[in-house]
Amino acid sequence: MNFQEIADNIKMQAAKTSPLGGTFKLVLDENIVYIDGTGSENLVSFDDKEADTVISTSLQSMTDMINGELNPMMATMTGKVKIKGNMGLAMKLQSFL
Repeated sequence: MNFQEIADNIKMQAAKTSPLGGTFKLVLDENIVYIDGTGSENLVSFDDKEADTVISTSLQSMTDMINGELNPMMATMTGKVKIKGNMGLAMKLQSFL
């Protein structure tokens, strides 16, 4: 799965999900997806802004998680996924995947 496919999937899920109550920055290799869930809807952009929660991983690890080949908790515990900021908000982001 390439970055555009992942970004399109996140945009589609963001439109169907109620606002998450915070801001997220998802760093996939050198690509960024920014989700602002503080308003009446989740807004997705590719801006490199400050966020309440920053999740960093590789495109391959993200693809593996989306396909169910990698457990997100195990990926975090083994360092394949790094989370900074509000862990409660990070858990809400799973609904986007």
